[in-house]
Amino acid sequence: MTGRLIGIGLGPGDPELLTLKAVRLMRAAPVIAYPLAEGGESLARAIAAPHLPGGQDEIAIPLCMSADRAPGQGAYDRAAPRIAAALEAGRDVAVLCEGDPLFYGSFLQLLARLGPRHPVEIVPGVSSVMAAAARARHPLSARADRFAVLPATLPDGALRAAIEAAESVAILKLGRHFARVKALIEDMGLTGRATYAERVGQPGERVLPLGETGGAAPYFALILIYRGAEPAILASLAAGDAR
Repeated sequence: MTGRLIGIGLGPGDPELLTLKAVRLMRAAPVIAYPLAEGGESLARAIAAPHLPGGQDEIAIPLCMSADRAPGQGAYDRAAPRIAAALEAGRDVAVLCEGDPLFYGSFLQLLARLGPRHPVEIVPGVSSVMAAAARARHPLSARADRFAVLPATLPDGALRAAIEAAESVAILKLGRHFARVKALIEDMGLTGRATYAERVGQPGERVLPLGETGGAAPYFALILIYRGAEPAILASLAAGDAR
């Protein structure tokens, strides 16, 4: 009998945004695993902490935040055998995942390495996109609107084309790309239809119109844009500007 590899979606940061199923499976698992920021703490474990019963074995996965894929791949190469040993001993391993396990999630790395040989269960989580929209009261789309999720790492030409191809857009992974992306949005005349959000559900949360921002942005920041014609969404954005 092999244990289950369980990907637990934790949401963007607020411990109250976990699902009942996520809490139940996470508490019952004898082993938990989670990413650990280089030289820092684990945001995933901090989100889960209020729900953890104590006494579980823990596997931390130290990650190097780099544009180069090699260091991150190496971290999962080293973690996979430790998790596999627990699974092969018949112990479930709950992998704590910020946001949703399959939405730009690091759980994909473990799924590729361990999924073919072990049972897998995945619990979806509230994504930062949905949490930011709710916090800002920024409707994402309606009726026939197309919705696109884009990484800020794309070059300007690709970003512009993708924004122009959809009525509603979320741009993630801002970080060092923020000034460039903000300038592109301004050049497209969309600043008035854009909302900025950072660290949603975490300490230091900020949600405001893009035009009111300045300076740098963290990695956990995103921009929501609406460029369609749905009157209810336009009215909501206008109300947001007035706040």
